[in-house]
Amino acid sequence: MMKENSYIPVSKVARASKFVGTGFKVGSNYLKYSIKKIANPDLDKEQLHEDNAKDIYESLAILKGSALKVTQMLSMDRGLLPRAYRDTFAMAQYSAPPLSGPLVVKTFQSEFGQSPSVLFDAFDIKASYAASIGQVHIAQKYGKKLAVKIQYPGVANSIHADLKMVKPIALAMFSLNEKDVDRYMKEVECKLLEETNYEQEMQYANQITNAFKDFNGIVFPNYYPELSTQKILTMDWLNGMHLRDFLESNPSQEIKNLVGQRLWDFYEYQIHEMRMVHADPHPGNFLIQEDGTLGIIDFGCVKVIPDSFYLPYFTLLDTSVLKEKEKAMKIFEDLEFIHSTDSKQEKNEYFDLFTSMIELLARPFQSNQFDFANSSYMNEIYQMAEELKENEKIRHSKHARGSQHGLYINRTYFGLYTLLHELGSTIQIKKELA
Repeated sequence: MMKENSYIPVSKVARASKFVGTGFKVGSNYLKYSIKKIANPDLDKEQLHEDNAKDIYESLAILKGSALKVTQMLSMDRGLLPRAYRDTFAMAQYSAPPLSGPLVVKTFQSEFGQSPSVLFDAFDIKASYAASIGQVHIAQKYGKKLAVKIQYPGVANSIHADLKMVKPIALAMFSLNEKDVDRYMKEVECKLLEETNYEQEMQYANQITNAFKDFNGIVFPNYYPELSTQKILTMDWLNGMHLRDFLESNPSQEIKNLVGQRLWDFYEYQIHEMRMVHADPHPGNFLIQEDGTLGIIDFGCVKVIPDSFYLPYFTLLDTSVLKEKEKAMKIFEDLEFIHSTDSKQEKNEYFDLFTSMIELLARPFQSNQFDFANSSYMNEIYQMAEELKENEKIRHSKHARGSQHGLYINRTYFGLYTLLHELGSTIQIKKELA
């Protein structure tokens, strides 16, 4: 675990200064790269990416909150970032530098008026895990081992300002479409604000837990409202391994398929029966036991799916609809892939582009069984993401392409596909949808 933070900048000036300092470091890295490139024209950008990733992550790890959360989200997108960024930013999932002990006690004093040593029978002042919004400590009470999640100071109040400062960095470094960034920034901001409300998270967690009470092999922690506030959340400690540790234990293919199937069923039931979904499918949120039992934590990011989006979006899982161009064109307009002000030529070009994208992403749903270990399929997805990012027509479009509701749904499926691929699971696809 990284060195503890004894101070987190919370004022706009302090956080802006940190962003500016990071920008200077990145600029210096580019200057050094340019000088070396003159002497060695064959020099690639790998070292530049590694230096930038290290400097950006170290700065954002101190800032915590939405700034660090964005890096966590980016680390899951293999089509967007070079490997050096993905590998470094992935540390934000559960290995960020934690708060120091005095800051932890100060948070408890502010929320409960007493220290954690008074509230619990035992409390480990050193964090077991630290991520972007908060960190987790082990405690004992009621004869149970508990997990206590503590939110970093100033996270909620800094979200809007942080996202404004992150935007130009993302546009400049990752060649993103400014209209898309503007369109989706509000959606990201709303979700991040929800993630800072631990009382809301407990409500979502209880709702989803109750819906899965009859499912075998999927477990959730119990929550303790009397030991929780908007900034502190207490729950049962779940045993299990994170994905990397689970795979290093050399599980059988049968167990890998079982875990993958439970992941698939968990997401499909939420989306199609509940019309809401745990929309943060990174490896840090899943704990796997040797027998394939799947523990699921962290319900801060839950996307409620409106009917106006659900109905057209999931109609496309049956890709035969795409052969009826007039019907499919109407669906594309409902999903805002195509706009009424587009010319006829533009509509046809976007229709072909998004048809290819949907046929690829919906491929698992076209069969009764799908092998997510298939690297060629995932490489097709990564290649498609790269091509979309570089597509000049989309980058310079007058409109953002795609409903803002698709941001977290697409992210959820991409994260799920990635998890299943890393597991190497073969999945039985349930085609009868609610």
